[in-house]
Amino acid sequence: MTPEGGTSSGMANLAPGAGDATLRVVADLPPPPAAANGVAQPVSISDIIEVSVFQVPDLSRTVQVDDAGNINLPLIGQVPAAGKSVQALQLDIQAAYGRNYLQSPSVSVLVKESAARRVTVDGEVKRAGVFPLPTSSSLLDAIALAGGFSPVADPAKVYVFRQVGDIKYVANYNVDDIRRGARPSPSVYGGDVVVVFASSSRVALQNLKEVLGVASTGARLATVP
Repeated sequence: MTPEGGTSSGMANLAPGAGDATLRVVADLPPPPAAANGVAQPVSISDIIEVSVFQVPDLSRTVQVDDAGNINLPLIGQVPAAGKSVQALQLDIQAAYGRNYLQSPSVSVLVKESAARRVTVDGEVKRAGVFPLPTSSSLLDAIALAGGFSPVADPAKVYVFRQVGDIKYVANYNVDDIRRGARPSPSVYGGDVVVVFASSSRVALQNLKEVLGVASTGARLATVP
C-alpha cells in the first residue's frame, strides 16, 4: 500500500505529540479503560465459551452464547451469560450444578473467541480482514492472523489505531525491532486497526486519516503506485 503525499521517511513528520482533534500520534498506545483497570471484557453474545467441570468430563462443553445472551449446558440447561464477567459466570455455573447434581463442583470457564475482540488488519499483508482475537494477543499475533507481511511490506511502517474514549490514537511500530527483542510486542485489543505500509510508501498524518477511514469499513486498502 503506497498512499500519496507525505514524506518518504515513515514518521518524519509524525513524531509523538503530532496530530489534531481527530487523530493523535503517540509513541505507545494507551490501553483501553477496562484493560488499564485490570478488568476483563464481559461475555458477549456470539462468544465461544469453553466450560470444564473438574473430574466430570461428560459435562464439559464448548458452547456459543445465543442471541438471548444464554448458554445451554448439560443437566442445568440455559444459563444467562452475556454481560457477566468470566468469574461471575463460572460461579453461577458452579452454583447451578451444586444445587441438584454435584457436590462441591469445580468449574472453569474460558472465552475461546470473543465477538467483541476483533481486530482489523489491512494494507500489505497476505490476507487482510477482520479477525477474532484470542485472549492476551500481541501485535505479532495480529499480523500472523493476516498471514504475515506481503513481499512489499515494510516492517518498520506498521501503524496501530485505537479509540480510547473520544480520542483516536495511532502509533508506529517497527516489527523488526520487536522480533529481535529491541522492544516488546504491544498488546492489541478488540476494535484496534493495524495497517501495514509498503516499503516505498510515504506516510503523513492525512494519509493515516484516509487509510483509517478505508480500513474501518472493512474494505481492502488501495495500492497506489
